[in-house]
Amino acid sequence: MTILDRLTVLASPAAALRRAIQLADSGKPAEAFPLMASAARAGIVDAEYRVARCYLEGSGVPPSRVEGARWLMRAANHGSADAQALLAALYLTGLVAKEADGNGAESNQLFEPDTSGKPDFTAAFDFATRAAEAGSAVGQAILGYILTSGPKPMRNTDAAHRWYEKSASAGCAEGCLGFALSLARNGKRENRVRVAKEVRRAADAGLPTAIYLLAVLTEHGLGVAREMAAAVQLYQAAAEKGLPSAQFRLGLALIDGAFVDQDIAAGEAWMRRAALAGNIEAAYLLGERYVKTQRPDFAESANWYRRAAEAGHQAAARALASLYLTGNGVAQDLEEGARWLRAAANGGNQEAQVDLANLVLEGAGEPDDHASVAGWFEAAASSGDLIAAFNLGLCFANGVGVRQDEGQAAQWLRRAAEGVAEAQYMYARLLQDGRGVAPDPSQARLWFARAANAGMLDAQVALAEMLLNGRGGTREPKVAMQLFERAALDGHAGAMFALGALYGAGQGVPVNQTAAQKWYAAAAGRGHGQAQLMLGRYFSRGIAGERDPVAGRLWLERAAAYGISEAADELAELASG
Repeated sequence: MTILDRLTVLASPAAALRRAIQLADSGKPAEAFPLMASAARAGIVDAEYRVARCYLEGSGVPPSRVEGARWLMRAANHGSADAQALLAALYLTGLVAKEADGNGAESNQLFEPDTSGKPDFTAAFDFATRAAEAGSAVGQAILGYILTSGPKPMRNTDAAHRWYEKSASAGCAEGCLGFALSLARNGKRENRVRVAKEVRRAADAGLPTAIYLLAVLTEHGLGVAREMAAAVQLYQAAAEKGLPSAQFRLGLALIDGAFVDQDIAAGEAWMRRAALAGNIEAAYLLGERYVKTQRPDFAESANWYRRAAEAGHQAAARALASLYLTGNGVAQDLEEGARWLRAAANGGNQEAQVDLANLVLEGAGEPDDHASVAGWFEAAASSGDLIAAFNLGLCFANGVGVRQDEGQAAQWLRRAAEGVAEAQYMYARLLQDGRGVAPDPSQARLWFARAANAGMLDAQVALAEMLLNGRGGTREPKVAMQLFERAALDGHAGAMFALGALYGAGQGVPVNQTAAQKWYAAAAGRGHGQAQLMLGRYFSRGIAGERDPVAGRLWLERAAAYGISEAADELAELASG
């Protein structure tokens, strides 16, 4: 401090403050601070507030949250609206741990050393109210926020609207943004131009959120002219200010190239920045991009899925579960896969609920999953979800999470059968066998037909069998043959075996042992045990004209391995012969 500055302090604290402001404005904060502190110790409120800001910002003095807190509380209690507004903001961010008396007795507890605590809406409301009523535009905006987004007992949207309007009228950028959002909540079309005007005022003041919202309005032509190029420029401006939502939107636009020149590399770079800053949708979409490229990078995909899943993104949790279940990009781990499916399912993701139910039906998962699975499906099924009704029917049929009850299974499968082919097939099976319902072959035949018409191969084969033997209606062997052939060409081993039996016995078609052997061979190659038995017989006995004992023994051994006793008996005969 120069001799002149020392004399200034001695002469007048007010003069010391004026001199301090001059020095600070000229870029000499270290020289300004002693003068400012002297004025503050003399009780000048503006000096107290400025000293607090110096400590909090580390301007001209080493930063000290404790000292900053002490001087800020002192200025606030001496009537500084600016200090009251700043304290309100700090209470909202959880930086204020305990209110001090302004004399330093508790200032060491006012701020936590390195961490933020929970927001104190009560204290924030008190200081914001004092600042707002004293005319602080910032305080009015903060009060509007508390009345809008604070605890429910504090909320008063009408009062918030009035305070936001006052703040906006005073030119406060935060007030303009809050007023715009308050107008938008009314949902009136006539407010759109006014909303856009207030958002633009806040954007012009440099608020990143306002710039982003103006970009959204410009992209969609809400209250402003629709200009895609201008929207991209606004997204970029907000993105460069570090707003993750703008970084995500800009990255998406550059990747898609919908209304800006496509630049995939730049787009992915912005998406990564957004994801690393906490935008979980960006993390999820990055995971999707890496897994769906021509050369998938499952390991990279797993990293992004995990980031999004850990933040609560349900689709990402389901996708990560899939990687664990298949061992793509991560070590295969059924328990970890089930854990992530459980996280997504408990969050309400219906696809994950179905996936977890399938795991449970296969014997995986934890005991508590059984009850959860049944509960999810019952809630959805009761509201009319046919897929859920089908899955609930499976739960009752298999006793998953509920007591096994074929009657209940039949009821839910019947409900699901109105639109789900698998349910139509399963309900037809229950009608055919008389399980959970009275036997009704004619109704079974009708439901098999509906499922068959939907393209279900098992239903086509079941219907063909009923048409062939005349169960539930007239015999229609030609139609049955057509159904068997259609299913066989689509790879159904049972249909292939049936065709082999029909050609071999001449049932509905002329006897054709060559055709029979062809179809038996096709079914046997797909692991059909009875077809392997028949193919072994055909080769061993030369039924189709070609005798091949070696091939015959091979196929009989395969059939015996399936536990087919007839195959074992024939092998014994071959050995004794």
